[in-house]
Amino acid sequence: MKEMVKINILIFLVGIFSISCEKEATKPDLNNVKKREFISSFETVDDFANFYITPQGHKGTTYHELSDSIVYSGTYSHKAWITGPNSPSTLLINNNHRGYPTIQLQNTLKGTFTTPCYITLWVWLDMELQENTSGGDDDWFSFATFTDAETDNWDRTVLVNLNHRGFVHLGHVPNQGEQSYIFQTTNLIFPQKEWVKLKIYLDFRDNGYAKVWQNGQLVSYANLHNIDNKLSQIHFGMYAPPQIANGVIYNDELKITEVDGE
Repeated sequence: MKEMVKINILIFLVGIFSISCEKEATKPDLNNVKKREFISSFETVDDFANFYITPQGHKGTTYHELSDSIVYSGTYSHKAWITGPNSPSTLLINNNHRGYPTIQLQNTLKGTFTTPCYITLWVWLDMELQENTSGGDDDWFSFATFTDAETDNWDRTVLVNLNHRGFVHLGHVPNQGEQSYIFQTTNLIFPQKEWVKLKIYLDFRDNGYAKVWQNGQLVSYANLHNIDNKLSQIHFGMYAPPQIANGVIYNDELKITEVDGE
């Protein structure tokens, strides 16, 4: 009888050990969780299904399409162009040129991305930017706009812009409406009428920062404050002030990737 009890106890202990090992084996490996990506080579408009796309002929001066005229890879790139100036903007009306698909990550199956993120994009620009000598704003061009907002009110944004001097720089850093940098190039000119690779690092966490590289060389680096750690909406393509009368931008090979850090 005692022997039978010992055997039953042994079987019971072996069972517990087996269940414990099985549970241990099924625990997720947090180090191997697949990071999320959004990738588009602008081969089809279906890449932007369920996202807002600016209307064709915005304010009668800005147009965009998938085009095979100038392409970095594949058959198509995203082309956007300006055919004339818009009326000046006012406090209530923004008359900037807009021609782009908006990537609304909150509308995807798993929702917004969590930063840090790397963004890479190939761009081809032909646009003359000039200094304003009459007291108004100088010309600029915006390659990319990022926001944590999930609504139409993009109150907090981070931009990657080109100024009239030809330098790529971050916008709204470290806070909205500010322009203060840890590093900003003053000698590496952005080459127009050729394909250029822009690489952007965004970290919206506490004590976060952003960096931009142009063809592998750091051109802008700044701290980021007062932004939630979620990359919700982005747009690339045509975004320029109303006084610009002509110009064209091509985008190709876009990739947005969640990462653990720089």
